[in-house]
Amino acid sequence: MTVTAQRAMEKAFYARGRTTIYACQFDQRFSYCCYVPRVAEENPDRKLPLLVAVHGTGRLMTAYRDLFAEFAERHGVVVLAPLFPAGITHPDDLNSYKFLRAGDLHYDAVLLAMLDEAATRWPVDPARFALFGFSGGGHFSHRFFYLHPERLSAVSIGAPGVVTLLDFDHDFWVGVRNFEEKFGKPIDLDAMRRVPVQMVVGGDDTETWEITIRPDSPSWMPGADLAGANRQDRMRALKASFERHGIAVRHDVLPGVAHNGLAMVPLVEQFFGDALATPLKKAG
Repeated sequence: MTVTAQRAMEKAFYARGRTTIYACQFDQRFSYCCYVPRVAEENPDRKLPLLVAVHGTGRLMTAYRDLFAEFAERHGVVVLAPLFPAGITHPDDLNSYKFLRAGDLHYDAVLLAMLDEAATRWPVDPARFALFGFSGGGHFSHRFFYLHPERLSAVSIGAPGVVTLLDFDHDFWVGVRNFEEKFGKPIDLDAMRRVPVQMVVGGDDTETWEITIRPDSPSWMPGADLAGANRQDRMRALKASFERHGIAVRHDVLPGVAHNGLAMVPLVEQFFGDALATPLKKAG
């Protein structure tokens, strides 16, 4: 076997099934891995849908990727799991990715670059994708939905500790009154209404030690307590803010489960399975 042939074989081996972890060429501080179903090799001319699973603060990117593997095979979906490491903006930074922007760093642009890069490796169309995130990933997923609804085929928002309500009476991060000023793009309610939305949380997810924002916190701002005290309250408040603007929400509560994103995956798979089977609502 020639050196060229051996390298090609190695490249292909690590790019199928549970792939290796790739540095994002757009910004190599960030990386991603995928699950690529067998159909990608069997029918390379078929464009496969994408499902993005965003980790929480614990950064369990491969665990989420692996849990969606059976779903990926069953539905012919490529799963992409990004890694936004801790310590990016300062040594103790755990949270900057959750709010999409940190100074000149645009986490949404990093994710979109990963999808474009994935499209050069596998037969996927990055123009529209399903997005899931739990806890810190739930922060990311609902704020990404505000910013890029036209890119989403469905969105699942899992138990974010701090929510940005679809509230035009309060500034970001509490609400979205100054969203265009912050992000350079207005909220597109019509586009949001066309995207299937799930909110999912464990029935026993009631701890507040990590998510209470006090007046002496760096992230405190007026209205910080507007959505309630715990994740149950905040999920209900987020849902109500969506529904006030005509955005339908599927609200799933898993009884007997606390703050455990991995346990949410079967409910999320049900939601995405339904969304894949239903054509996206057209404009107008």
